Amino acid sequence: MSFHNLELNSALLRVVKRAGYTEPTPIQTRTIPHILNGRDIVGCAQTGTGKTAAFALPIVQLLGEDRGKRCIRVLVLAPTRELAAQIDEEFGKFSRNSPLRHVAIYGGVSQQPQVAALKRGVDILVATPGRLLDLMNQKFVRLNQIDYFVLDEADRMLDMGFINDVKRIIKGLPKVRQTMLFSATMPQTVQELSNSILNDPVKVEANPQSTTVDKIAQSLYFVERGEKRALLKYILRDNASEKVLVFTRTKHRANNLAKQLNRARIPAEAIHGNKTQGARTRALSRFKSGHTSVLVATDIAARGLDIDAVTHVINFDLPNLPESYVHRIGRTARAGASGFACSFCDIDERKYLNGIEELIRQPIPVVAEHPYMSAIEAPKRSAPASKPPERNRRRRARRSRERHQTRTA
Repeated sequence: MSFHNLELNSALLRVVKRAGYTEPTPIQTRTIPHILNGRDIVGCAQTGTGKTAAFALPIVQLLGEDRGKRCIRVLVLAPTRELAAQIDEEFGKFSRNSPLRHVAIYGGVSQQPQVAALKRGVDILVATPGRLLDLMNQKFVRLNQIDYFVLDEADRMLDMGFINDVKRIIKGLPKVRQTMLFSATMPQTVQELSNSILNDPVKVEANPQSTTVDKIAQSLYFVERGEKRALLKYILRDNASEKVLVFTRTKHRANNLAKQLNRARIPAEAIHGNKTQGARTRALSRFKSGHTSVLVATDIAARGLDIDAVTHVINFDLPNLPESYVHRIGRTARAGASGFACSFCDIDERKYLNGIEELIRQPIPVVAEHPYMSAIEAPKRSAPASKPPERNRRRRARRSRERHQTRTA
């Protein structure tokens, strides 16, 4: 299958080729023709499989075929600032040779440049719910001429408490429109929302729900809560971890962990919802460029980070929502690459582990030998996941124990 088989016009095919896309992903293959034919869509696919292009490409083509007075005709809702900016970037890439205008609006920055862009005229609006409602209340945004509405990362949107905001925004949309709902998982709340806002939708599932990418080598470390930082440093120093994304449960822990890593001469920065947009953008830029090797994040970033060549994802804290595990580890092994996902589990997180393994329908292989193995419960399962070579592992483990004993003496 090639992009030529998806009913895209010659101008878009040239854009796709220049962007370096060689063949469509499953979600693109199964979605683009239906959108071009005017159907509502419920799309479910693993993160990192090309969902943005699956709706952006056909929307750009449809807008180009029906040019009229400039007004907001496309609305894309996204849960995070980073994701909104990335979707806007994709629309910019695909509409480069057209007169279409696009803008992303989100909180954490001044609204004045966004308002100025809206006043100049916009065809495609990408927004986070909070800032969009603010600008609607100030009469800077009217959604009464929307033809295409996209709700991206719908499950995350509802997890983050945006359900009431989303419903208020939908009330401002025309009744007659084409609606597309995309999500990596499809829990009951998202299914109920889709039933209320879509008209006879085509359901597209490019990958089984809640499955993890085959090329991700998953591993599990049982560890005492107080030993997690030492274990993290041990893994970062002993593995070929060039670009590592570490997930914590709280913003406070993300900040503290980044500080601890920097004190240990491991370059790290934190990114979470309490950071200003400028700080988040700088941290992300330094991580992408390689100036920082470790980015410590909360789940706010799990859906909004599109970073090439992340070698490792480390769950410093297991997520309390099993679906979040799938989204987190999906930050690695993108675009066909391989990757590693390591998860730490203390005694209080065993209930979360059970939920995760039930969701992904497989046990996570346990690393049975490491210097910070939990003494509370010796794991019965084991596998040689992402360990150093045998001739070096015991020597390094002994040295790590000695260093730890020296620090605690």
